[in-house]
This record gives sequence, structure tokens and C-alpha cells, in this order.
Amino acid sequence: MQNLIINQFIRMMNQYETVFIMTPVLSDQQMKETVEKFKGILTAEGAEIINEESWGLKKMAYPIQKKSTGFYQLIEFKAAPEVVDKLEVGYRRDERVIRFLTVKMEKYAALYAEKRRNKKANKED
Repeated sequence: MQNLIINQFIRMMNQYETVFIMTPVLSDQQMKETVEKFKGILTAEGAEIINEESWGLKKMAYPIQKKSTGFYQLIEFKAAPEVVDKLEVGYRRDERVIRFLTVKMEKYAALYAEKRRNKKANKED
């Protein structure tokens, strides 16, 4: 019975990708603390973090809050749909985050992301 419930829970988990932009005035330590805060929200809600990438300081296409650059961060995770709502509330409440986007990955997008990660891992070796 318990295995059946666990299997149903795993099936309910979707794969998501979230990218958020942090204000460029943060120190390196503050940026890392912000990323850890959002990873902590995900893990506290039972999400499984698959991949994390820091894209660094990048120029934005247009100014946001009078800032033309920002620290970009990507996190791929598996979670129940309710977790995304809690994560996005956290983004909205944190003044260090100036933009965010979370998308549910379809089957083919998840496969592509996995191939991209494997290709990147092979280049690093």
C-alpha cells in the first residue's frame, strides 16, 4: 500500500526549470546566499534538484528597475505543482530578485536538457 502511494506521488511530480535574475549590486556571498535560500525552499517542500547553473553577470535586453545587468541563475527540479507557487511567492517577496520565470518542462524538453547536461559534463572531463 505504501509503495503504491509513493509511486503515485512520484508520478505527480513534474519537471520544472526556473531562471531568476538577481540585482547586480549583490556581493558574491549575498548572491550565493540568495541561491541557497531558494534551493532550501525547494528541498523543504520535497522537490528534487536535478541541475543548477550559475550563468554569472549578464547584460539584459532592456533595463529592469534601472539596472542593465543582473546575475542569472538556473535551477532544474522535480516537484509537485504546489511547490512552484511557494517558490514564486518567495521570489516576489525577495527584493534581491528582479525577474524570474518558471516553466514546466515537457517530456522532450527534459530529454534535451539531460543531453545538454551530459554533453557539458563530457566537455569538462
